[in-house]
Amino acid sequence: APVFAIQSAKLVLSRRSLPGHASGPARKATTRQMPIIPPNIPPTAAPAPARRAEALWGRVLFLGLIAVGLTGLFFFRDVFAIDMLSRHRDRLMAFRDANITLAMVSFVIGYAAMVTLSLPGATLASLTGGFLFGLLPGLPMNLAAASLGAMGVFLAARAGYGARFADRIAEQGGKAARLQATLKDNDWAMLLSLRLLPAVPFFLANLIPAFVGVPFHRYAITTALGILPGTAALTWIGSGLGEVLDRGEMPDLSLLTSLQVVIPVLLVVALLLVPFIVRQARARRGRPD
Repeated sequence: APVFAIQSAKLVLSRRSLPGHASGPARKATTRQMPIIPPNIPPTAAPAPARRAEALWGRVLFLGLIAVGLTGLFFFRDVFAIDMLSRHRDRLMAFRDANITLAMVSFVIGYAAMVTLSLPGATLASLTGGFLFGLLPGLPMNLAAASLGAMGVFLAARAGYGARFADRIAEQGGKAARLQATLKDNDWAMLLSLRLLPAVPFFLANLIPAFVGVPFHRYAITTALGILPGTAALTWIGSGLGEVLDRGEMPDLSLLTSLQVVIPVLLVVALLLVPFIVRQARARRGRPD
């Protein structure tokens, strides 16, 4: 009996020393130290009516911008001409001299609104920025206004039909989806090329990225970089516009389409597209027939 009691006591002590086995106060302490993990509750999505209403308002906004742009194209093309700046020259300069800060803010807002509404006259606005404010701060103001307006067009297009169109392309697959994936993989070079190529209208360069699904931050950066050369040239011409108007002449904008300007731009675009062309060639060689 004493031997049996001693063996039983050793067995109990060995069980208590095992990891994870506790009783009494030790078990209560272990229970208190265990963290409480909350259940994995998925986030609740927005109600379907709210999503439909948001999509509807986005489409209305985008179609409204398209309507305003077409109206301006057909009815106000001749209104925003360079002679308009010549007629209102004294009034604009008086307003600038009376309140320079208000003039700068009003100019940037008006220029950005003109680009967002896709109204004709962006060239005149850039010339006006250089004419009223000089190369500095005219260039940063023109660049900021044009970039903000382009971002407004991009966001409106994406909220209207762009995001839905991009999702449908990705879901359906096929050549369109492969083209979309290719553009996304090379979006930096493609976006800069769209901006630099003079053959691509500014309005289309704003819409295409929205319908392909390009991220907003990449679009914003490439827009500012891509329009910088043209904006700088127009601002520089506008800064000397006063002397041209004093002689009763009009500025010569043929410089923007001269070979001295077009050829370097095309070379830059070619350099941007070289990595894309090389990758496409390698992909086609490795693709099975």
